[in-house]
Amino acid sequence: MKSDSRLSGVLHVLLHMAQSSGPVTSETLARAMRTNPVVVRRVMAGLRERGYVRSGKGHGGGWTLARDLAEISLRDVHEALGDPTLLAIGHRSDEPGCLVEQAVNAALADSFREAEAFLLARLGAITLQMLSADFHARLARRTSPESSCP
Repeated sequence: MKSDSRLSGVLHVLLHMAQSSGPVTSETLARAMRTNPVVVRRVMAGLRERGYVRSGKGHGGGWTLARDLAEISLRDVHEALGDPTLLAIGHRSDEPGCLVEQAVNAALADSFREAEAFLLARLGAITLQMLSADFHARLARRTSPESSCP
């Protein structure tokens, strides 16, 4: 099963946007996310609706951050993306007739709920400012001048 990398990709471009002195075009963000600019606009629309980013049209337009990095948590971004599924595992059948499978589903459902609650709480405790600080610490330790980002 293919994993959903939208959260990771959006966090990546938001941090790039934070380093930019002006608006960043969908085309530039698409290169960073290794996708199409249309996909970027669709993904960023949820962030714009929540007030995390702004977009400007025309010459000199593009995407900018609308809030301070310390005000945006990873959970906020996850929710702005439409709350994509956090866990890729699930039940073999949602309404099994087999009593054994019902017992298995009940145990797994409780575990899934607990794991998702833990993960959402953890995402809520991490801000974009924390990611930016980690990036800057890594940059300060870097010995090679080349960048691995597009």
